[in-house]
Amino acid sequence: MSLEELRNRIDELDHQLVKLLNERARVVVDIGKFKDKTAKPVYAPDREKDVLARIIETNEGPLPDKCLVAIWRELMSGSFVLERPLRITYLGPGGSFSHTAAMLKFGQSVEYESVTDITSIFEEVSKGHCDLGLAPVENTMGGGVIETLDALIDSNVKVCAEVLMAIHHNFMGNCTLQEIEKIYSKPEVFAQCRNWLSATFKDAQTIPVASTARAAQLAAEEPRAAAIGSSIAAELYGLRIVCENIEDTANNVTRFLIISKEDARPTGEDKTAILFSTAHKAGALADVLDVFKRYGINMTNIESRPSRKRQWEYYFFVDFLGHRTEKHIQEGMEESRKHCLQLSILGSFPRATELL
Repeated sequence: MSLEELRNRIDELDHQLVKLLNERARVVVDIGKFKDKTAKPVYAPDREKDVLARIIETNEGPLPDKCLVAIWRELMSGSFVLERPLRITYLGPGGSFSHTAAMLKFGQSVEYESVTDITSIFEEVSKGHCDLGLAPVENTMGGGVIETLDALIDSNVKVCAEVLMAIHHNFMGNCTLQEIEKIYSKPEVFAQCRNWLSATFKDAQTIPVASTARAAQLAAEEPRAAAIGSSIAAELYGLRIVCENIEDTANNVTRFLIISKEDARPTGEDKTAILFSTAHKAGALADVLDVFKRYGINMTNIESRPSRKRQWEYYFFVDFLGHRTEKHIQEGMEESRKHCLQLSILGSFPRATELL
């Protein structure tokens, strides 16, 4: 076939695709009406996981799985709007890594609300101002995020999903490397790019600010200034990415929690998050962990925070494999409660296995 004939074939297929996508959208509208009548939530993490898994399973190439998953995420984003517009809150300002994670997860068609602190994410969801919230909970370089752990203690929301995102730091500005006198970013980012910065600059001043998005704003406003942050921040604030991926360690991943009024239904590949506190006595934590061992509960993460109500008591945050509806987990939780002052199930949700 000639080039013109091949392009005509693509045009025909595009026409068919548009018709099929709109046919799919009409079914989505009917689903939205059904959910309205039954008061079911628009976002169903278990259904999302099932749809994406089926797309990957049926893909025979040559398109890579990641390409199709990205397409279907945008399809689902548009579907949310047809059912009922979703409103999602994240730690801002616009251009932050939380903003990037939210857009990669939920696409371009939903509504986003930027807030200035993590506590506000939980409050917006709890009060019903937003349907979902996205909050960072741990980083492979920096460990647990204290503000999120503290918010989980005080809030009544549920964890309904998780997101894993590779964090890549980009050096951005509107001048050459030789002209730069100031570099803005978060203190943690400077620490994660220490080797590159020391090898590239001798005299430039590094100035810590509250967020990478704020760093980008300042770099856009000042001559001879640069910032380290996300590619979205560069796009939003009109900066040129001078150098990509300048972090010292390639395996820099942040895990985000998606919070909602409800958690997710079982998928067969789930995690459960719990919060518990123990009395200040020898072996209190070991007693709980022994229950986990006897019931075959496999932990994937544990963090601790001091209680703000009683001295020398601690809250423990634990993620483990499995769904709260499984029999051995229900029995294990009941047994664990006997050794705890308090035990709350924060939610069960599909386990994230791929990076965004």
